[in-house]
Amino acid sequence: MSFERVRALTFDVFGTVVDWRTSVIRECEAFGKQYGIAADWASFVDDWRYDGYMGGISRVRKGELPFMTADELHRQKLAALLAERGITGVPGEAVVELNRAWHRLDPWPDAVEGLERLRQHRIVSTLSNGNVALLVNMARYAGLRWDCVLSADITGAFKPDPECYLAGARLLGLEPGAVMMVAAHKRDLQAAQEAGLRAAFVPRPSEAGPDRDVDLEPDPAFDVVAIDFHDLATQLEAVAPTATNG
Repeated sequence: MSFERVRALTFDVFGTVVDWRTSVIRECEAFGKQYGIAADWASFVDDWRYDGYMGGISRVRKGELPFMTADELHRQKLAALLAERGITGVPGEAVVELNRAWHRLDPWPDAVEGLERLRQHRIVSTLSNGNVALLVNMARYAGLRWDCVLSADITGAFKPDPECYLAGARLLGLEPGAVMMVAAHKRDLQAAQEAGLRAAFVPRPSEAGPDRDVDLEPDPAFDVVAIDFHDLATQLEAVAPTATNG
């Protein structure tokens, strides 16, 4: 594949750049220890992520909920989970702080240095369903240096809506074909390609935990498959981008 036209790389963040599951489980365990709460924190976090965040996004896209930021979706589900599991008597400020666990996610071991390599030759930007405040705080916490932070509250749409990808390219001043989406999730990349973007698959086998079956087989239509960001940088460094828009 030829990558001369690729001027920018836009990244899925949760799971692709940061290890959300391990990070939030750790925060929940510390919360439980502080307040004397025994719980299955791994399943708590999985419900928080998959039903609360991803399920919430699906409900927003279907028109069942008004537009809500990732922080708002996380907060709504957190309140429901605490009630469902009989966790009471926790100060309100502690619940607010626990919700901010999603702002403090550890990067995958290759992420920080890999992004630095990638941004030597191309724009690197988030293209996330997270909100700006969350992504900025996460970047500062994890040491992630982005050229741009694009999020659902900027693009006005959640992935995998085509408008999210098209708005990302438009905001970067580029044609869709000059942008490559980087993600660990196949549906994200397939939707990006349907919108005219290029696609780089960087699977993260341990993202979802041991009990969730995840399809890690690359789609033959993907432009690049890499084992990590260093591998992606090596593949892309071989071809310098052109100076044209599209």
